[in-house]
Amino acid sequence: MQRAGCRSSIGLRLAAAVVAGAAAVTPWLAQAGDVQASASADSRGWLQRIHAAASQRNYQGTLVVTAAGSMSSSRLAHYCEGTQFFERIDMLDGQPRRVYRHNEQVLTLWPTLKVARVEQRDAVAVFPAVLSGSVEQLFERYDMLAEGGGRVAGLDTAVFLLRPRDEHRFAQRLWAERSSGLLLRADVLALDGRVLETAAFSEVTIDVKAQPESVRTPMRNLDGYRVLRSAPQHTALEAEGWRLSAPVPGFKQISCVKRSLEPAGDAERAGAPDVLQATYSDGLTHVSVFIEPLRGERQHAGAAAVGATHSLMQPFGPYWVTVMGDVPIATLKQFAAALERLR
Repeated sequence: MQRAGCRSSIGLRLAAAVVAGAAAVTPWLAQAGDVQASASADSRGWLQRIHAAASQRNYQGTLVVTAAGSMSSSRLAHYCEGTQFFERIDMLDGQPRRVYRHNEQVLTLWPTLKVARVEQRDAVAVFPAVLSGSVEQLFERYDMLAEGGGRVAGLDTAVFLLRPRDEHRFAQRLWAERSSGLLLRADVLALDGRVLETAAFSEVTIDVKAQPESVRTPMRNLDGYRVLRSAPQHTALEAEGWRLSAPVPGFKQISCVKRSLEPAGDAERAGAPDVLQATYSDGLTHVSVFIEPLRGERQHAGAAAVGATHSLMQPFGPYWVTVMGDVPIATLKQFAAALERLR
């Protein structure tokens, strides 16, 4: 699961990932007899509650993401006003950065650099949301196991395991606040049961008063900032001369966009190369396929991992292809192997 601005990007270039074998016996699989499965009405109801709470409740708190021995934290506020939603994220580590979101419009500010980036993003399931497709699609590939209760950020939670039915995806353990259904913690588990990544609230207040102007006002006032703009163009993989020759089990394409590879000011933007991004989902997690022109500095093909996010990078003729997602590297290799150029 991913929170925008806190996770890996297309430029990820790190050490090769070591992936557990698909036949590994996992601790959470061995414990399956001790918990109650799966696609019951109660399980479906909890998933829908978790997903609805993420978008329809007002909440604010401190979010901590732990992966690969490192930790990042941010202050997150989410407000609803009718059918509109507003978010504010203040990064608490590293270079100061703030992200504001009003529906699909996203503004990222680097105050010390006086740089602002404005872009349009499709709504995708990022923590604390869960569903990126229908409940039915998710249950085609996962079982949901009730694991009792727990406490996160001082609040009582119901705990569930989403256990994959094959080796193409990771398990996730979810802690949902019992009263509201808001997801307070999510662990992504490797094939051998290790926790690859955790996203959790260290403190949170639910059903706060909405403050939409705390998002609207800074999005209007960009005086003194150098503004970079990125406007994705919705397209189709085939229309751009590409296709997947064989579907990867359980994954369906949910979007395909083309955007400028390097967002720039209007005067500098003409002639900038484009990157094509096709995104696929199994109802819970995402895989993105990025296709861009091959450039001189992109010479190091290979695989990499940061927490649950794996990436595969390789040349494809005059193009550079990056496949990225919170899935085993073997799944990314299936996407890469199926990619074909039509023209």
